Amino acid sequence: MNNIPDVTLKAGREKSIRRRHPWIFSGAVARVEGAPESGSTVRLVSPSHEFLAYAAWSPSSQIRLRTWSFDEQEKIDAVFIQKRVARSIELRRQLGLLDKSGACRLVFSESDGLPGLIVDRYGEYLVCQFLSAGGEYWRDAVVSALDELLSPRAIYERSEASVRKKEGLESRSGLLSGVAPSAPVEFAIGGMRQLVNIEQGHKTGSYLDQSINRQRVATYATGGRVLDAYSYSGGFAISSLLHGAANATLIDSSADALSMAKQQAALNGIADRTSYTNANVPEELRRLRDSRQQFDLIILDPPKFVSSAQQVKSGCRGYKDINMLGLQLLKPGGILATFSCSGHVSSDLFQKIVAGAAVDVDRDVQIIERMSQGPDHPVGLQFPEAEYLKGLLLRVVT
Repeated sequence: MNNIPDVTLKAGREKSIRRRHPWIFSGAVARVEGAPESGSTVRLVSPSHEFLAYAAWSPSSQIRLRTWSFDEQEKIDAVFIQKRVARSIELRRQLGLLDKSGACRLVFSESDGLPGLIVDRYGEYLVCQFLSAGGEYWRDAVVSALDELLSPRAIYERSEASVRKKEGLESRSGLLSGVAPSAPVEFAIGGMRQLVNIEQGHKTGSYLDQSINRQRVATYATGGRVLDAYSYSGGFAISSLLHGAANATLIDSSADALSMAKQQAALNGIADRTSYTNANVPEELRRLRDSRQQFDLIILDPPKFVSSAQQVKSGCRGYKDINMLGLQLLKPGGILATFSCSGHVSSDLFQKIVAGAAVDVDRDVQIIERMSQGPDHPVGLQFPEAEYLKGLLLRVVT
């Protein structure tokens, strides 16, 4: 590749890149040749000018470079982008995730070799998030590749995450290709019919990372009373009812999310066994505890409590608080499915938080299973940061 500017690392700062970690932070950069455009490709070189990788340049972010390739002979262009997108799609095909009426994550950012790019598929519709300068730079190439490879009815953009601001990018959403749906899009996973509003729902519209966990948790629901806290559109509750739960109570602070949950409940024929509470979740959990309500299965799937290292302490308090409440609301022998999607909270730390909650409410608790995101959200061995979702399936003994 000709006329590509070099970015030289400081002495001793190439260790992580030699291990193929895809990020280089601003403090590791010694010199920059010229003034590369945001998102454009640069050559990452060692202090001795040895080639290390091709990377996308992000002048506004603390993550100054995100690698594309460690092969000096590779050319980073639209053809490269299409090959990477095609590879990601093929990996999902091998997992049996591309049935026409289903849904899955097609591209998972760094783990699929496309840093900062998220692509979710809902039936015949695709939703993209361009969350890095490099992803933004190759936006048109990504859309072209997706159109050519999958011929979707529409490709919609939901690049609204706060991380775009850190990359020096403005939030943006809208139709990229095709014709936008006039109603919520229906898809099905594990026998559950679901709806997604790709224009207004959270993130890309739904939380596909929990698809397998919903099915797994539901196997413990038969005949029981279920509480789905932070329910969003009711995936855990509806799956539990389809597996034979007696009834389910959904709590969420979003009236729009609960409205979608009601539509999904009706779509699946279980509306008569559901109830909905639009409230602050911790406050409602305290009210239920104080009124001596008890449940057989409780799901705690909160939004991210920790977005930075500075928020870990307060976020841990939040996780402990809701888990204490959840454990107090369970019958002896009851099941708690508790999750954290905060990348700054490790699996070990999350277990310690929940263990502390159990001690403080004097409950004897066992771990039955550990859970994470599904296989359409793979974790590159060189990029452990991709493993953000952690869950514990717990049984209250006494």
